[in-house]
Amino acid sequence: MYKSELDKHIQQGTLANSFILFGESAFLIDRYTHLLTNIPDASVAKFYHDEYDFSSAKAHLSQASLFGDRNVLIIKSEKKIPKKELETLIEYCEKNQENVFVYAYYGDDHKAYAKAPAKTKTMCVRFFNPNQGEAIFTLSQVAREKNVTIDNQSISHLLSIHNWDVSLASNEIDKLKVYDRAITTKDIDNLVFGLAEVNIESFINKILNKKDFKADLESMLDHGEDEIRILTAITSYMTQLYMFHIYIRLNGAPNAMEILGYPAPKFVVDAKAAMSIKIKPQTYYKLHELLLDSELKMKSSHVDKGAVLLSTLLRAQQLL
Repeated sequence: MYKSELDKHIQQGTLANSFILFGESAFLIDRYTHLLTNIPDASVAKFYHDEYDFSSAKAHLSQASLFGDRNVLIIKSEKKIPKKELETLIEYCEKNQENVFVYAYYGDDHKAYAKAPAKTKTMCVRFFNPNQGEAIFTLSQVAREKNVTIDNQSISHLLSIHNWDVSLASNEIDKLKVYDRAITTKDIDNLVFGLAEVNIESFINKILNKKDFKADLESMLDHGEDEIRILTAITSYMTQLYMFHIYIRLNGAPNAMEILGYPAPKFVVDAKAAMSIKIKPQTYYKLHELLLDSELKMKSSHVDKGAVLLSTLLRAQQLL
């Protein structure tokens, strides 16, 4: 099933008690894992990635609670659980309706969980990256949950800053709680715009694609962004691209968990992978040398940092 069907079951109170959540949107997988397991006074066991242990997971679901609490099991992993182990854990939920089990799978083998195991009521839900309308609606829900008053226009503005990445935009909602009133686009610009990672990432992509970046640079500096921080962000991004480049050359395809250390949205991984391959290893070396030399120059002498930064970025485009 898809998110819309799961939402109907939540509204109608017709949920199963075991779930396999998977798909392209790590944010929605995380969000619904929380929604489905946020049970007061429950006894919760969580296994993240390599922490998973079948014996411990099975023991948690099979134990009797002394206080009548519900047993909740959460497993988050990019690796697939062995089929027999998964079926056993689901079986413990079928036998005891007080149990709740959520397997949040962040891997790419979506076909493996398209159907629930035979003779079970397990709900298998695939989450796609939300389109713009869905992203606005989801972020409005997050804002309501955190008691932040913000209209759809301001939400759209926040999302556009973060390149419509709901996960990154959602993280900004807590910052906006400092305003004890309805949030405006000006509030978002004051608190978010100059610090937004994806805003810098969009700026970096203009540089890498040899597009005119001067207006973006001026805007970031006008919003209080520091020249050295911009330069170090570019260096960090180039290092990340080089990691993608090397990993793909060795393994044939990118793996966000192994490269970045966390599951990133598929469209982000695909974009970085495509860009990383375009740049030759020798060019990576020259770019890093240029960026590090410029950073040292900006830190060690009384120079016009803005002029050094602009000159460095123009030279970087010549190297690409």
